[in-house]
Amino acid sequence: MSSDKVEFKMLEAKLVGSDTVVFRLEDGAQVKIKVDIARAGVATNLTNPDGTPHYNINADLRVQVSPSEKKYSIPRSKIKFPTAKKESTIKPV
Repeated sequence: MSSDKVEFKMLEAKLVGSDTVVFRLEDGAQVKIKVDIARAGVATNLTNPDGTPHYNINADLRVQVSPSEKKYSIPRSKIKFPTAKKESTIKPV
């Protein structure tokens, strides 16, 4: 392997504690942040300047904001109403 490439050993990540943190903003909105480790590795041919292992971590974040009013809107044209049931022409025997 060329010296300009850093090689990593893939590591398994186990969740310790909750994967979600919840914040309440001053306007009453709630912010939930969920974290997941997509990939984790430790370098096999490189260390940090102080001699400690060099890690490469890729994290996925999912952010959900819920306004304090708990309301939302969609265009009226997107509302689907059920159609009236047609009476069956088949009669029971």
